[in-house]
Amino acid sequence: MQLRRKIKVLVVDDSMVFREILSRGISSDSNIEVVATANDPFDARDKIIKYEPDVMTCDVEMPKMSGIEFIRRLMPQYPLPVIVVSTISGTVFDAMNAGAVDFVAKPDVSSVNSVENFINEMIIKVKIASTAKVSHWKAENLSKKIYNNSNAGGNSNTEIRKVIAIGASTGGTEAIYSILKSLPKSIPGIVIVQHIPPVFSSMFAERLNNSTNLDVKEARTGDWIEEGRVLIAPGDQHMKIRRIGDKYKVECFEGNKVNGHCPSVDILLESVAKEAGTDAIGVILTGMGYDGAKGLLSMKRKGARTIGQDEASSIVYGMPKVAFNIGAVEKQTSLSNIAQLIYTMLR
Repeated sequence: MQLRRKIKVLVVDDSMVFREILSRGISSDSNIEVVATANDPFDARDKIIKYEPDVMTCDVEMPKMSGIEFIRRLMPQYPLPVIVVSTISGTVFDAMNAGAVDFVAKPDVSSVNSVENFINEMIIKVKIASTAKVSHWKAENLSKKIYNNSNAGGNSNTEIRKVIAIGASTGGTEAIYSILKSLPKSIPGIVIVQHIPPVFSSMFAERLNNSTNLDVKEARTGDWIEEGRVLIAPGDQHMKIRRIGDKYKVECFEGNKVNGHCPSVDILLESVAKEAGTDAIGVILTGMGYDGAKGLLSMKRKGARTIGQDEASSIVYGMPKVAFNIGAVEKQTSLSNIAQLIYTMLR
């Protein structure tokens, strides 16, 4: 990815050793410059004002103030793309809710391979984060419109054999939550591919299960797609659907990366096009790259209804843009309107 100027990064972590590892690692890329490091949120605040970084990496557990609270206070006053660096924990989703655009699991610093893989991943995510839009956090009323489930009625106008397929990447965890929390239990089964590391996918599913009206779980081969149920692809496996009579099951399997990802949105959507045809709705959400565009186009050609998130509400307008440009998107709309649009299409 060739950039016009170096991306200025502020590294925030209470560990001097880890600050050094991360700073040296990402600075090895000619497009990235670590302009400063900070050991706590108060130190970071001063250096944000002084150096005006393009991206900040932030630890979750820090003295004086947690990384999550720091992000929550920072974003309305000084919107800045933040990548959370954390041990494997569900707290990363609290950070995403507070305004972070992405997260990475901390490596085992005693393992050279673990550190190398972490640095390579961070370099990619810093470049993506530098393109993210976060200005909507400034002086924003964070209360969000919630679709009124009481207006949903029963599911007399939907069929249990219908299926809704969603694909997302950077910024997708919050976008998916925004949609699912606004859907009634009478909604047909939903299958989702979110580009997310292993282990975090099960935490993400558990979090959605506890915070929405739907039955959400990490998918396993043989799981049925049922009314009110949401199946999240495991973070290291592709997922397909297969039609059995007038119902659907999912199959999860290991495989090479497709479009740079495993799980791949295209793998899922191509199977939905083949197995469900006109009985499906496809949704492509925020994310970098082009994964899911061809699959969504296949769905549309098979008679499925298709939705793309618009540029204004996307953290990264990459995947939805490619899908829209190739003609895969039937309706493009804001994130806040997608849940209502899904229900309208079902009716």
